[in-house]
Amino acid sequence: MSTNQPAQGAAAIAGGEGGAPDARQLRTILIAVSIALMAVIASVSGLNVAQTHMAVEFGASQNTVLWIINIYTLALAALLLPLGAIGDRLGRKPMLIAGLGIFGVANILAGVAPTAEVMIAARVAGGVGAAMIMPITLAVITSTFPEEQRGKAIGVWTGVAGGGGILGMFLSALLVDVADWRWLFVLPVALVIVALGMTLKSVPNSRERSAHSFDTVGALVSTVAVIGLIFVLQEGPHRGWTAPATLFSLAVGVSAGIGFVAWELHRRNASLLDVRLFRERGLAGGSITLLVVFGVQAGIAVVLFPFFQAVLGWSGLLSTVAMMPMAVMMMMASGLAPTMAARIGARSTMAVGIALAGVGLVLMALFVSVDGGYLTILPGMLAMGIGMGLSMTPSTEAITGSLPREKQGVASALNDITRELGTALGVAMLGALLSAGYRSAMDDRLHGVPQGTADTAREGVANAVEVSGSAGSDAQQIVHAAQQSFVDGWQQAMWAGVAVMTALFVYIVLSGPKNSTPVAVDEVEAEVEVEVAEAIVAR
Repeated sequence: MSTNQPAQGAAAIAGGEGGAPDARQLRTILIAVSIALMAVIASVSGLNVAQTHMAVEFGASQNTVLWIINIYTLALAALLLPLGAIGDRLGRKPMLIAGLGIFGVANILAGVAPTAEVMIAARVAGGVGAAMIMPITLAVITSTFPEEQRGKAIGVWTGVAGGGGILGMFLSALLVDVADWRWLFVLPVALVIVALGMTLKSVPNSRERSAHSFDTVGALVSTVAVIGLIFVLQEGPHRGWTAPATLFSLAVGVSAGIGFVAWELHRRNASLLDVRLFRERGLAGGSITLLVVFGVQAGIAVVLFPFFQAVLGWSGLLSTVAMMPMAVMMMMASGLAPTMAARIGARSTMAVGIALAGVGLVLMALFVSVDGGYLTILPGMLAMGIGMGLSMTPSTEAITGSLPREKQGVASALNDITRELGTALGVAMLGALLSAGYRSAMDDRLHGVPQGTADTAREGVANAVEVSGSAGSDAQQIVHAAQQSFVDGWQQAMWAGVAVMTALFVYIVLSGPKNSTPVAVDEVEAEVEVEVAEAIVAR
């Protein structure tokens, strides 16, 4: 079954806007969708630097603050698949414009929110707008760029998606330091205004006709499944993995996931997502790679920030700056990955990237130390950034290339859902391993410390540093014990990441996407001419 051929009866690029874009317009289109994507990605992690400020201003509990942060991701992940499919049908440009409008208004509302309840409502609306934007940005690339340029464009998109979160956190921390936490929402609004202007002027419309009705049942069931699973991963570490709400959400998520697969198999060619395509190496390998790589990346962030702030005593802004080398390497490698894949094949490029990321984890596990500080982990961070960049771009291409042209919004949404699930899973898994390793190591290092103080210190390295201020003669012992115990927990989390990356490497080598044979330029140009001719005839 061929899945990457132009769909019969599909309306390709809405050529009424001037036919095939030239090189200058393609560059403008790529900039426009990259800026739109940056706005969405920056909003995922940006509020993390303002947790204390929100708690004080709203008089909110830590749980409420976490909901303000996490509800955006929950709404985004839950609606990606149905809104991506709707964008395919109604038109990608109108969906992108509407999404930017909703997202921009939601961020303005969040910036002036007087209460935590209004802030949560604004974040939900922002998540809805983001779910309209994110899959369409990639679908615009895959439906607009000619095949010989598509890989490089996807590489840029992947670099922004991978490194944009860290860049967003840096800019957010800078705004919090020099201004007020509410200025955090100025950044996404400014990006939306620029992206909206460029989209209206330069992005062509494209939509696809389908002989089948929209899969409403599949859209609803997929939404329930994603909400259930994301809720478990976000709330499990705080509520407890055996709490009634956690178990109920897990049961709902798993049941809905099974129901979604059964329903999509029943709908077959009329399905929202043809799950039979996961039998193909490209879709399965690309999805699993993104799930794991983004999970490890998110888990690493959970480990790094407490290390910088509580162990090394750095500010939030300096801690974010310390993450930038990894983000820069990731974005550069994402841009180079298509060229490398053209030379040695997608599977080989993915395998090299996964291996480098695993080496980075090994380096950080072996050499991290309190006394050595930042320089002990920098080589590992650089190796990880390069490895993740090399593995993400061909994985994204494998996913989008496995679904037909009329399903590119769905393909892009699947790519994004995989990233979001991986991120939530990595934070939950590596965060839990870090906490468990920390508490276990602390038990043997607090002899002679009063019980109440010791119990507080066991909760986390930041808690230990804070309680040491009133611990008198025990202060130095508590701080030293917390720092060393954090390193022990760090190593435990890193070795778990190494095991996961090793398993992924073996899987990709044995069952990853097939290495495609490089296509001659003349053949590519001939294929593009045929596709253009077919599109003209269809119109």
